[in-house]
Amino acid sequence: MRPTRLTAALLAGLLLAAPALAQDRLTLILDWYVNPDHAPIIVAQEMGYFRDAGLEVDIVAPADPTEPPKLVAAGKADLAVSYQPQLHLQVHEGLPLVRVGTLVSTPLNCLMVDANGPVQSLADLKGRKVGYSLSGIETAMMAAMLGSAGLTMEDVQMINVNWSLTPALMTGQVDAVAGAFRNFELTQMRLAGGAGKCFYPEEAGLPAYDELIFVANSETLDRDRINRFLGAVERGVTEILNHPEEAWAAFAATSPDLSDELNRQAWIDTLPRFAHSPAALDQGRYARFEVFLKEAGLVDTVFPVARLAIDPGAQE
Repeated sequence: MRPTRLTAALLAGLLLAAPALAQDRLTLILDWYVNPDHAPIIVAQEMGYFRDAGLEVDIVAPADPTEPPKLVAAGKADLAVSYQPQLHLQVHEGLPLVRVGTLVSTPLNCLMVDANGPVQSLADLKGRKVGYSLSGIETAMMAAMLGSAGLTMEDVQMINVNWSLTPALMTGQVDAVAGAFRNFELTQMRLAGGAGKCFYPEEAGLPAYDELIFVANSETLDRDRINRFLGAVERGVTEILNHPEEAWAAFAATSPDLSDELNRQAWIDTLPRFAHSPAALDQGRYARFEVFLKEAGLVDTVFPVARLAIDPGAQE
């Protein structure tokens, strides 16, 4: 039976008078300041996809990029954007962390050199200086890449340049930098008047891995909220793939700093690398990286994948 106008008016009044449903809060700490690597998250926020999923997501940029996983492990945040290689080491250190989703499903990391400089192959690094930001995993990755060219870590001088990778390379402080992102530093160098060249870890001795992942506290994770969060992020990825210009406009409008040429190019370079299904887990990828770390001497044993990574929507 069709409602009368009076019935319809009463229903409308009741709806207006009813309190809005409470949103579940979720705190996400990024790995770095907001940049195109985080586009699906920001687009999901701007398009209201988190709200549609019943979530109020607080997105926090860290003061120290090494802290986000530690804050999740300490119960100070629900999720953090982190890196698969770093996750392996931190779980072996005893931190209660687990991968629950993937943001960027291909390596971004590379070893960058001056395209017009003396290093034209990995073998040319012999006797050269290599800048880096983080010890541990970058050292292991560097050792594997050198090994593919018949070199060892004894053949290079490693210099900590903190986070100033591109300036250190362009000023001649070092001959190469480990840990440069191929979707960012290459363009940064070009815009500064230089020309960079990348050697890719996955082409030089390392197993492929997920560059950016979502990690949660393995002891307290809320699967329901995480699944809703990942569903909204997946909608953000779909929006970017189907409507890249509109999605870029929504992303860039969130901060004046994001609309420059560097971020515009990074957006284009990163777009094909986002995980189309953020919750999906490639178990073999995590198993292979565990073996790599064991063979590199960075871990004492090989953990089962279930201790490192889960698909939160799968049946336990």
